[in-house]
Amino acid sequence: MATSKSPSKRRSTKKAPSRTSRSRSSSKAGSTVPRITGANAGKATDILQARLYSLLDLQLTLKHIHWNVTGPTFISVHEMLDPQVLSVREMSDAVAERIATLGSAPWGTPGAIVEGRSWDDYDLGRDSTEAHLNKLDAVYRGVIEDHREALEQLEELDPVSEDLLTGQLADLELFAWFIRSHLGN
Repeated sequence: MATSKSPSKRRSTKKAPSRTSRSRSSSKAGSTVPRITGANAGKATDILQARLYSLLDLQLTLKHIHWNVTGPTFISVHEMLDPQVLSVREMSDAVAERIATLGSAPWGTPGAIVEGRSWDDYDLGRDSTEAHLNKLDAVYRGVIEDHREALEQLEELDPVSEDLLTGQLADLELFAWFIRSHLGN
């Protein structure tokens, strides 16, 4: 998960493509979930697909940071990040399975992630723990803000998907607090 110039907003001017630009159709969406119309299932899967891109990118970014942190607090940060990677991987799996449950195909290929994301790439390589954690704090803020927006959109469409993201949000906010606490913020 990368940040743009403003730490609170990581959106770039790049517009995410529509699902149809890659022949991703929601036409079967909702066929396996009672009481959710195909149109609502399609809208929900579009929202969830954006969250899937974000979570897949986040887990890769966390692992990248894990490999590239340096300095006196290296080991504590290095060891703090692996459980976050595993948790975010489970989150992405749950979102992908919800998309499938709603009758659509989840997309998690590297090309789909790059094409579908609306943020800039993470731009730090080997650097201090402080530099990486400051950048990671901005990344988490962006992911959390986008999860909260998705919750609002899912409220009327699919309460199960809304509940899924609510649970994930609790963990994401906890991980962000770990990062800020390590920085002394």
